Amino acid sequence: MTTTEAPVDTDKLMAFVFRAVDEVGATLNAALVVMGDKLGYYRDLAAHGPSTPSALAERTGTSEPYAREWLNAQAAGAYVAYDPATGTYTLPPEQVVALTVEDSPAFLPGFFQIALGTVHDTSKILAAARSGAGYGWHEHDTDVHVGCERFFRPSYHAHLVAEWLPALDGMVDKLTVGTTVADVGCGHGASTILMAQAFPNSTFVGSDYHPESIAIARKRALDAGVMDRVSFEVAPASGFGGTGFGLVTMFDCLHDMGDPVGAARHVRSALADDGTWMVVEPMAGDRVEDNLNPVGRAYYGFSTLLCTPSSLSQDVGLALGTQAGPARIRDVTTAGGFTRFDRVAETPFNQVFEVRP
Repeated sequence: MTTTEAPVDTDKLMAFVFRAVDEVGATLNAALVVMGDKLGYYRDLAAHGPSTPSALAERTGTSEPYAREWLNAQAAGAYVAYDPATGTYTLPPEQVVALTVEDSPAFLPGFFQIALGTVHDTSKILAAARSGAGYGWHEHDTDVHVGCERFFRPSYHAHLVAEWLPALDGMVDKLTVGTTVADVGCGHGASTILMAQAFPNSTFVGSDYHPESIAIARKRALDAGVMDRVSFEVAPASGFGGTGFGLVTMFDCLHDMGDPVGAARHVRSALADDGTWMVVEPMAGDRVEDNLNPVGRAYYGFSTLLCTPSSLSQDVGLALGTQAGPARIRDVTTAGGFTRFDRVAETPFNQVFEVRP
């Protein structure tokens, strides 16, 4: 029996090669965006308009050769506009919003920051993939933790109080009158604090297994002036304290858990009989082919390098994956003792589920 190799289409080959070249540039650009964010280049360009490399460097207190090459790379990627007649570089108004306005749902530097931090630990993930071990969230570069909050916080700011909570049956009225809320996997506390600011008659308890994140959350709550109704504890999702909660929330963390079913059972035991569990998860469909798009591609990348290793580092290690999809999330909630499950809201990056006993 003989096999015949498929002929190579030279045009398709070269098209793929140049696509790969573009992706190498995009890979490097993740670091360049984080560089521009941390050095204040984007904010300076937004404030001062068309600039030369020397002017940008002088205003930001950085070296001109670095500013020059960074600007050229940004111009080549159409992040900034270059005027050859004047030798100046301008940040277009759309990029001003996406790269400098931190409370805009289009704000992107946090997305690049979490991506860069994730890629930073690739050597550890290579070893884990060979052994079948995991790699914990707490073990990652700090850019992962900071970038995660900076990416998701603008979306929570835009949608949580205005759209997501109102989508839950009767929840706004309950929060307005006053109830107790457990925000599980709260990270730096962005979601907890937003809810506490909007509903001063309710009491909020944020929990996370990562002590460093809880320390930041406490400081953020103190700075926001909501410590009279907010507290934080270091605890896993299957062991946070309290019972009789009117609302339990999980924002972009259920799929990271080693034992999401165990976490669901604990939520059921901690929730009041008429309570609600709100689960916010990354946007995903149930089939692989549903997720073969730019958002799905980014999330599958995070799933491989960040979320799946995190789950595998914990007991059970179910490894739902970032693109678990509604059906698998429903299965987790059903196994945890819940009977009602509805998708009640969505954005390009998230979907919101209402889960009831």
